[in-house]
This record gives sequence, C-alpha cells and structure tokens, in this order.
Amino acid sequence: MTARHPHSHPHPHPHPHPHPHPVDSPVPSPVHARPFSVVICVYTEERWDDIRAAVGSVRRQSLPALETLLVVDHHPDLLARLVREYAKEAARGEVRVLPNAGPRGLSAGRNTGIAAARGEIVAFLDDDAVAERDWLRVFDEAYGETGPGGRPVDDRHVLAVGGRTVPAWASGARPGWFPEEFDWVVGCTYRGLPGGRVRVRNVLGGNASFRRTVFDTAGGFATGIGRDGDRLPLGGEETELCIRLTDAVPDAKLLIDDRAVIHHRVPHVRERFRYFCSRTYAEGLSKALVTRSVGADKGLASERRYTTRVLPAGVARGLRDGVRGRPGGFGRAGAIVVGVTAAAAGYLVGRFRTRGGGGALTPGPLGSGATVPDAALPDTAAPGAAEHPAAARRDALRRGAAA
Repeated sequence: MTARHPHSHPHPHPHPHPHPHPVDSPVPSPVHARPFSVVICVYTEERWDDIRAAVGSVRRQSLPALETLLVVDHHPDLLARLVREYAKEAARGEVRVLPNAGPRGLSAGRNTGIAAARGEIVAFLDDDAVAERDWLRVFDEAYGETGPGGRPVDDRHVLAVGGRTVPAWASGARPGWFPEEFDWVVGCTYRGLPGGRVRVRNVLGGNASFRRTVFDTAGGFATGIGRDGDRLPLGGEETELCIRLTDAVPDAKLLIDDRAVIHHRVPHVRERFRYFCSRTYAEGLSKALVTRSVGADKGLASERRYTTRVLPAGVARGLRDGVRGRPGGFGRAGAIVVGVTAAAAGYLVGRFRTRGGGGALTPGPLGSGATVPDAALPDTAAPGAAEHPAAARRDALRRGAAA
C-alpha cells in the first residue's frame, strides 16, 4: 500500500468479486471526451470471476470506454467461453474477444490489443483488478485541460498516464511482515512514489494508458520480457517501453495521477514470503534485460533513489516499530533487506547470462493483431511460439533461475 493520499478511496471488499447486480448500460459519454480502448489480457479460466469483475468495472465508468478488448493468451477453451459470454456486447461493438496473435505472454497480448484498438487512447487493466468509477475520466483529464465550450485542449506532450493500484488482500489484511515499499511485488503502487499528478520515468502496466500514436512511433511492448502465465514472474516490459518512448520523443511527458484508482486482487499464494522472494529475484532478472537494452543509467535511474532513500527509511521505520512493540516491525525491516538482496542476486545472474548474446530487446510487432477476426478460435496454441527469439531469451533467464 502506498502512503495515504487525500484522494484515497477505500475499497469495500478485500477481495474483488463480480458485482451481484447486472451490469448497467454505459453512462452517456461527454460530447468531447477522448475515445478509450481498454485492453484486458487474460490467460486462465481460474480467473473467470475476476475477468467478469474487471470488464464490469470498465462498463460502469463515468466516462464510458469506446470498447473493451479481451485478449486471450493461447487458451482456446477460455476464448470460446468469453466469446459466448460477451456475444451481445460484441454485437454492439462494446466488447471484443481476440486471440493473442503473437508468442505466448503478456507483452504480445498487449500488442494484439493495441493493433486492434480503435480508440485515441489505449488503456490497460489487469484481469484480476477492478477500476473505480472515475478511472478513465481521470486519465482523460490528464491528457489536457477543458477549453472554451467544454472542448478538450490537448497537451500533446503527454503521451502516457498511469494511476494508483491498491492491493486487495485475499486474507482481508496486509501480512504484518509485508513492507509497503515492496507493494510492486504484488503489482501495486508502492510507498515512495510521489502523490498527486506527477511526471515519472515509467508508468506501471496494469493501470496505465497511452496515446495510440505512441506505438506507431516507438513500437510495441518487447516480447522478450514480461509475464508468461504462472511461470517465473519476470516483469519490466513497461519500463523498457517508456524509456524507448522518451528516447524517441525527448519532450514526452509520462504522468501518474493517483486519483485514477484500481483495486488489484492479491491471492493467498502471493501473500507468502516464498512468493515475495521469487518475485524480487525475478525483478532483478528483468532489470538485467532492461539495462542490457537501454543502458544502466536509464534502466536504473529511478531504482537508485529507491534503494538509497526509500528503502533505508523503510528499514529504519520497521526497526523503530519493532522496538516500540508494534506487530511486524522487525519482520518488515528484515523483508526489505531480503528483497533487496534477492533483487541484486537476480540482477547479477541476469547480467551474467545475457553477457554474450543478444542486444537490445526487440519491440513486438503490432500489425498482425489488427486483422484478427472477432471471436476467432485458434486450433492450436501457437506452434513454434517457444522458438520466438525474444521468448527464447526470456526462457533462458527462467532456466537459469530454476537451476
């Protein structure tokens, strides 16, 4: 959980579920609002209720989306089930279900959604998260102010806007040992990020939006990095994209507005110390790939402040709480030390394993996704996807982690 901000909105339930009442029809959109395409990448039927809750939260936005794109990652049964579930919405053009047109993994799924998107802005929402009602409206406001007659006046320098992601713990409460400084481990906004609407190096991919033209300029998400189902949880694809974007457009502004809130479900398995260790180690592997592509100066710029200022303050706070007898204080201090150590170990292993081959990560192609027919059902799970060069690079790191 991040430091509390004045815009904080409490979530009524620790574990998001589909709303019990039928999904309302979208609220009429303001006349001059920017059109949003919302991409939700999905990969398992085990998250069926979460997927429906995520889609429902998009359809209840105060600023309705132009469309919701559900991109299914090489899972024919889930694809067919979603096609049936959203047949009526698909007929109205409100929800479209697409198979991932690239290699297996989150990055290629996002690229498929980008290619198919019709909106001026492409927003991304995790499949196990629900967005608050004004999520898209806050994004829209950040891309420019309202001018005379209610017309939006664009700040064309703003190319991406992210939001604040709040953990919804399956157990009902944060584990006492789990430090807020490491909420990124469970895909959430962490303590140390500034509040309000601020300029940042990169947005976080599960709660983010980009101008569609960004991807024409900088390319898509690199498919040699990022999550692949339930395998070793590599990440960092949004960091690499954002750095590549600001290299291509030096005067670009990337913002986070903490009023654009989503609530991200944290299952029991991710509340465990074992997952904490594996995820921090995997983050080190990911940073090795990112810095290999964009250089250490850019790839680790934000991390330097985080490790030299935010984390020492967190250790001191935990020790102080422990001395005062507050539950979990010593555990949080210890977890910070363990997390830093695991991430550093992963980074060193990743640098070692990528030292001799490959160069920069390759942006994933976008063109193939644009022509995928709605509700297309693949006969196979992408033959040959494992041989994709980028996927092979990612798998090599995972094999090293398992060794």
